[in-house]
Amino acid sequence: MTQASGAIMSNYIAGEWAAAASGGTFERRNPAATTALVGTFPQSEQADVDAAVGYLAARHGEWADVTPERRAAILHRAADILESRQEELARELVREEGKTLAEAAMETRRTPANLRMYAAEAFRLTGQTFPSGDGALVLTLRQPVGVVAAITPWNFPLNIPSRKLGPALAAGNAVVFKPSEVTPLLGQRLVEALLSAGVPASALALLQGGPATGRALVAHPDVAAVTFTGSTAAGQAIHAAVGPARRCQLEMGGKNAVVVLEDSDLDRATSVIAKGAFGLAGQACTGTSRVIVHEAVHDDLVTRLAKYVLDVRVGDGLAPGMQMGPLATDAQLAKFLDYVDVAQREGAHLVIGGERLDDPGHADGYFVRPAVFDSVTPEMRIAREEVFGPLLAFLRVCSEEEAVEVANATEYGLSAGIITRDVARALRFARQVQAGVVKVNQPTTGMAMNAPFGGMKNSSTQIYKEQAGDATMQFYTVDKTVYVSP
Repeated sequence: MTQASGAIMSNYIAGEWAAAASGGTFERRNPAATTALVGTFPQSEQADVDAAVGYLAARHGEWADVTPERRAAILHRAADILESRQEELARELVREEGKTLAEAAMETRRTPANLRMYAAEAFRLTGQTFPSGDGALVLTLRQPVGVVAAITPWNFPLNIPSRKLGPALAAGNAVVFKPSEVTPLLGQRLVEALLSAGVPASALALLQGGPATGRALVAHPDVAAVTFTGSTAAGQAIHAAVGPARRCQLEMGGKNAVVVLEDSDLDRATSVIAKGAFGLAGQACTGTSRVIVHEAVHDDLVTRLAKYVLDVRVGDGLAPGMQMGPLATDAQLAKFLDYVDVAQREGAHLVIGGERLDDPGHADGYFVRPAVFDSVTPEMRIAREEVFGPLLAFLRVCSEEEAVEVANATEYGLSAGIITRDVARALRFARQVQAGVVKVNQPTTGMAMNAPFGGMKNSSTQIYKEQAGDATMQFYTVDKTVYVSP
């Protein structure tokens, strides 16, 4: 692997590691110790985008012509490389993004498993045959779409890119990969593994940079498809730029609710909610941000969550026993603190937390105490808007029907959960809630790698959701209908 810890890193374009054409750079620092430099990275601009896309557009057919067996073998080899570096990658992930070491280790284990799953899909790109009245053979061929732009977020800088690059490469596409500017090092690590495994220069490019880089990439006419995970605002802008003639896959924001009914096991509810809300410092699109509670158990549950927050261990993710790391950036810190202030001005009651931790053990990082709010109403901003931080909003209801109504009172529809002992109630909720993922007695976070994943409303595109198996490969391939007469 290329040296890190303050090293100057590069783009990968046309088979070469290179600086940005303009010479522009940006830095990434450790969110737990902001004086520690992770690395300096190229700030890619239009010239870099043109070079990367132009090269792949001219040569991507070389990778498309590689046999499925060969493509699958390369992805398996990349998985082997990532597995051999799991411990090192986990520690780099903690330093760059801020997860705890346990959270980072889960991601570095899952990433190679993703690549292995998609390697198998290279063998499943089958077509169909159709009866014909004139005796001709009518069949379909599955072929790669061409050049794919993959734009990924910082909160899962290995897992999410592997769920985009894996199927795109398995299908025979060329990929221009732009990781988040918050986690550029982990993006480079994934590319290094793929290149070391044998992915050719004609199939893969790496562009580092910020939003301007992404906008230039999305607008390039030789990009046939865009796959994006990130905020709803950015996703909607990408969708408008891509237009109807090109493919676009969007996974966006969430305002995920857990409903707790009066028959719930409150010990279990506390554990499930805390994991969904405070794991990854609340920085997950499927993270729990609303708790909709029946009035019979509301006060008891608020007290339990407040006690959890009082005891949660916040600190550098590399330190033993930490349960929550820092927020990823100064912008995330400012956003969290602003929502805490807004919620109080709108009349919500701050039960506990919500402050920046600035004691000597935390002063150099973006550490906060998780916030728990009570007396929240559906029209308040913390009940409607995605905070993307460890902030819980409690909403009191008096019936199951009201709970569903409140859960659906948002522009988002990504993940939702219910805590209940009644299976009939759980299934009724699953049918009625407007969410692409429904969890029963489980955190709203944490998805099976081989199951469909996508949302409703402003959380996802309604077609081309990120799914497992052949549904994923449909986004990365086109059907060509062929008529053959003897």
